[in-house]
Amino acid sequence: MNHIAVIGSGTMGNGIAHVFAQYGFRVSLIDISEEALKKALATIEKNLNRQVEKGTIAAETKQQALANIQTFTSLKEGIGQADLVVEAATENVDLKLKIFKEMDEVAKASAILATNTSSISITKIASVTKRPQQVIGMHFMNPVPVMKLVEVIRGYATSDETTKATMELSKKLEKIPVEVNDYPGFVANRILMPMINEAIYSLYEGVAGVHEIDTVMKLGMAHPMGPLQLADFIGLDVCLSILRVLHDGFGNPKYAPCPLLVNMVQAGHKGVKSGNGFYQYKAGSKDLVVASRFNK
Repeated sequence: MNHIAVIGSGTMGNGIAHVFAQYGFRVSLIDISEEALKKALATIEKNLNRQVEKGTIAAETKQQALANIQTFTSLKEGIGQADLVVEAATENVDLKLKIFKEMDEVAKASAILATNTSSISITKIASVTKRPQQVIGMHFMNPVPVMKLVEVIRGYATSDETTKATMELSKKLEKIPVEVNDYPGFVANRILMPMINEAIYSLYEGVAGVHEIDTVMKLGMAHPMGPLQLADFIGLDVCLSILRVLHDGFGNPKYAPCPLLVNMVQAGHKGVKSGNGFYQYKAGSKDLVVASRFNK
């Protein structure tokens, strides 16, 4: 494999494109918006510059990585010759099914079709294609250039060959792939989201404030970031969506989203992306201004 297509140029998409390009792969980055593609390239260049400044890559590697990326607004033009297509669009099942139908029609017969979904069933996504044995989950962690884990999710029909190729490819990016099976939330979010939800319930029930809850988890459990701040970084709307996938998939009330989370998302408080969540943030930045009104 040497030609990778990435669909979606947002936070995850540009991060995935960045890593593949950095490790010498030809990358087609695809989005319906030309403006979004320009923004993605600027983000990739900024992050590559940061790596050069830290001495983790050479200036020549940065230049070659940027040269390895081409942008497209046409799905057909972007993925026609790709060996692997990674979908990194919004975490919306209907949108992903639509994209995979189109991917299946225009990708070459030998191409592996991967999704960066963090919770949606790989088996369901594969069912709309004529190549379910070549459909797999590649759940990269954010920020992609920094985080080592790739959760590799096998759908019901995913072949051993597809899984092996995906695992080996992840290692070429100096990532650590972990193979898991296709059940709601996989491993990462099946464990992480109930923890975040329980932290929100602790706030909702008045057990402690935002700062107190996050401090307990940081100092007591050695987490680099508290669960409420992490929820802001992930996006409260994304957390809610994943919890609903878990709740629907298992039918277990322990996965029911906290009413406070539901209200916050309905009010447009989505975390860093909206500038307010459990904390408040500078506009267009992840820099924390102050803990939210929930704190004591």
